Amino acid sequence: MRSIPTALLLVTMLGSAASAQTTVTGTPAAPDAKTSQQSGGQQSVTRPNTDKASPDGMPAGAHTNAKLEPGANSFTEGEARSRLTKAGFTDPKDLKKDDGGIWRGTAMHGGKSVSVGLDFKGNVAAQ
Repeated sequence: MRSIPTALLLVTMLGSAASAQTTVTGTPAAPDAKTSQQSGGQQSVTRPNTDKASPDGMPAGAHTNAKLEPGANSFTEGEARSRLTKAGFTDPKDLKKDDGGIWRGTAMHGGKSVSVGLDFKGNVAAQ
């Protein structure tokens, strides 16, 4: 009879030890990002660098020379619209996901209509 409670105790102890482990990944690409060990695994190391002003006068995170990367884009149209607005664009329109998984459309910036794009990493570009 003692073997069942002992087995349950071992399973409980082993299960809680496994769930408390954190996997440490490599060094993040962004210079101000924390490693997964420093952040407890809570911050993405592939986040776009949208927190610095652009030298070309475009909104933070939007660059006319940014290279948008094709990939499986899980952003919804509403999320794409929100990210473009957060990057400083207004009135994003005609958003459609292209064959490479990049959201493309138009938006207003500085009183002008510009072509915009959003890749699967959240990077925003304007032409």
